[in-house]
Amino acid sequence: MALDLSLNRYADVPYEEKERLFNEVKQDMRYEEYLYGCYECGICVAACPSARFYDFSPRKIAQTMAREDVETFYILLNDSIWDCSQCFSCDRCPRQNSPGGIITLMREVAVKNGLASAQQALEGYGRIVYKIMSTGTQVSPDMLQPNAFPDWGPHVKEISDNLDLWRKALPPETLHTTETGWQVSDKTIIELYLIWHYTGVMDMIKEVDEGLFMILADVMEERLEEEGYDVTFD
Repeated sequence: MALDLSLNRYADVPYEEKERLFNEVKQDMRYEEYLYGCYECGICVAACPSARFYDFSPRKIAQTMAREDVETFYILLNDSIWDCSQCFSCDRCPRQNSPGGIITLMREVAVKNGLASAQQALEGYGRIVYKIMSTGTQVSPDMLQPNAFPDWGPHVKEISDNLDLWRKALPPETLHTTETGWQVSDKTIIELYLIWHYTGVMDMIKEVDEGLFMILADVMEERLEEEGYDVTFD
């Protein structure tokens, strides 16, 4: 389905709100390093893997921001930025633009403001975030199930159907299930918790998934208290 850029698509959202979010992206200190002006040469699109499979264009992102097209920005903010794979192949731009960098900023704004599109896009990643924050480890093969990652296509089903083979392919025995993982030191876990707290990551999680936030807050507050830190998550 082609991306609907009709200006009536989000007509119920006040222009002032769209402009506020647009300015929030522009005011990020990284923004000036990501956008210098678009030649509209299309090199970023030619290099983009996502453009091959979705109605997605990194050039459209750069053009929209350069032209300060607030209405189109809001449509892309909701309907397009989550199609990006964040591989930054688009960074080969001869103008030294980084559409991938701009999309990073747009995603952060979408998450911080609790947009429904961000909540929907990140829904399948709750278990990964919980596993990282509670154990310090990442994705294990058991987590790669079609119902958890429907946007990953048929490849996920192939993995889940052949988990025994994948387990044999991973040498460390502890990587085989979601219950166990490689050993992470307590110092590293505490540092991770403090980083997520002081950089506002927990606030972002709360905006998109309050249930996950509450679970993580319980785990983190207990561990931090044991280590002598007086940190609470509101």
